[in-house]
Amino acid sequence: MPSLCRACLTRFDRGPRCPACASARTLSHPELFDLTIAHMDCDAFYASVEKRDNPALRDKPVIVGGGRRGVVSTACYIARIKGVHSAMPMFQALKLCPEAVVVKGRMDTYVTVSRQIRAMMEEMTPAIEPLSLDEAFLDLSGTARLHGAPPAVLLARLLNRMETELGLTGSVGLSHNKFLAKVASDLDKPRGFSVIGKAETADFLRDRPVRMIWGVGQATQTALAAAGIRTFADLLRWDQRDLHNRFGGFGDRLWHLARGQDLRRVSARTPIKSISNETTFHDDTADAEILDGHIWRLSEKVSDRAKARGLAGRVVTLKLKRASHALITRRQALRDPTQLADSLYRSARALYDQTPQHGPYRLIGVGLSELVEDRFADASGDLLDPQARSRAAAERAADAIRARFGPDAILKGRSLR
Repeated sequence: MPSLCRACLTRFDRGPRCPACASARTLSHPELFDLTIAHMDCDAFYASVEKRDNPALRDKPVIVGGGRRGVVSTACYIARIKGVHSAMPMFQALKLCPEAVVVKGRMDTYVTVSRQIRAMMEEMTPAIEPLSLDEAFLDLSGTARLHGAPPAVLLARLLNRMETELGLTGSVGLSHNKFLAKVASDLDKPRGFSVIGKAETADFLRDRPVRMIWGVGQATQTALAAAGIRTFADLLRWDQRDLHNRFGGFGDRLWHLARGQDLRRVSARTPIKSISNETTFHDDTADAEILDGHIWRLSEKVSDRAKARGLAGRVVTLKLKRASHALITRRQALRDPTQLADSLYRSARALYDQTPQHGPYRLIGVGLSELVEDRFADASGDLLDPQARSRAAAERAADAIRARFGPDAILKGRSLR
């Protein structure tokens, strides 16, 4: 049985420990050195960066996110044991884990670390498809000859480098397509390395719940359950035409995934289509002052992410969800693409003012789309607003001060609403 020591990267025949270093961190699989499609996911990325940079947090439950009215961005594994998870309202997270330390996110820092990890990946293969700052697909086909080692060894080396050089851990899934690689990476977190081979695909999937399909949330689960579909075995009983008639194009995808088929390629050129941020309120609100404060904070977050990625956008979007869950979306096209929080805020606030009924709302979001390189950003200014250029210069100066002295060095009054 092909085996690999994850500690020293020795390849050997199957055994309980590595014959070279006696480590028990070994991996064995019949197709271990033949599979080439991988998914790497950092473990609790934002929270892990915070713990790395502040050792006093190491043994404490850490939640990265907004204030009491915000939502959880990331929770460390100590907090996750208590039931805290991403996108959970902060008030609910603190009920489950009242001793948690809540840390405001530092997007610039996360982007910097993400680029360091990306550079390590690029030493292995150019075929990298980022999904977010902390996860990516990799296609390692043909790299064995170049590096003198099969993909599994390169991936184990990547995880070791992340841990020793960056102080962060990750989990890898290795398989024969993207769907199964993504599934595998979730099987053994944190510090995991899981393999799903071609020969075992059907048996592996048969009794698994369909909720493990990436993108199948609660609403989709409910719709599938109404059709009697809860497991992959249930899906296998459906004809492809019937699935299509019931679920449209998604039904075709389900038919293929039920059989472990995924023909999507790892695409290194998949562009970022939009940048957005949203928050769910503890209590529904129609208070214009509170909503204005959220519009500003969300605009700042979107702006920070756009600046960190070197992007600007031509369209600003405001998203509102009523207490009844009815969704309202408003968009405004700009003359010049922007990445400035001031421009985002003013456009989003204008969209809010144009909304006929002002709440109450349970969620608000701000987004930026039709993205371009930031060299095209804010080129001509606003002829109808003579102060726009001075506000833009002030924002750039504030960015420089925050970069030097920390994200809380300068705060606008509206941020405190």
